[in-house]
Amino acid sequence: MVAVVALLLFRTGTDLLDIRTAVQAAGLWAPLLFVLLQGMVTVTPVPRTVFTVAAGVLFGGIAGVVLAVAGTSLAASVAFFLVKLLGGRFARKHADHRVMTWVRQRLDRRGLLAMVSLRLIPAVPFSAMNYASALSGVRFAPYLLGTVLGVLPGTIGIVILGDAAVGGNPHPAMLLVSVTSGLVGLTGALIAARRPALPATADE
Repeated sequence: MVAVVALLLFRTGTDLLDIRTAVQAAGLWAPLLFVLLQGMVTVTPVPRTVFTVAAGVLFGGIAGVVLAVAGTSLAASVAFFLVKLLGGRFARKHADHRVMTWVRQRLDRRGLLAMVSLRLIPAVPFSAMNYASALSGVRFAPYLLGTVLGVLPGTIGIVILGDAAVGGNPHPAMLLVSVTSGLVGLTGALIAARRPALPATADE
């Protein structure tokens, strides 16, 4: 993630600005295709960070954040219902994976707060979190809302850096938002990582 952002920041910005201009000239098709592409690709274990950086480069700060979160929400929703549709076959294959078990233990019966805090942990893969959530007892509404709230701090920070790679001189207020978002994400990640899992009940 850091390497991708650093690479963009050390670019001259000319080529990136030309790319952004071409994307803007495409009208509404460009953001629509971006959201659909991110949503379909990141259902798989492909890291969504590439799309988050690209959102800032191609669409700027505010629009980039909106589109990156929209694409993330689409991917999370598709993954959730896909796993539900596959049901037992997927569960038998993946339910005992170490990451999946760790996530499920923290999601069961905790809902929105657990989802937000777990989404703030960068070390938890986005796709694995989607799959584990579908296998847990969490309902779709808190799952989706928690996903949006949880990915927002990191998304804002990365999109702003992508935007800065093109503009070269971001507004100080945007940099403050980026730093604040990073601190919020770090704090939430530390809290979530330290919270113990709920003990299993007799009927589980």
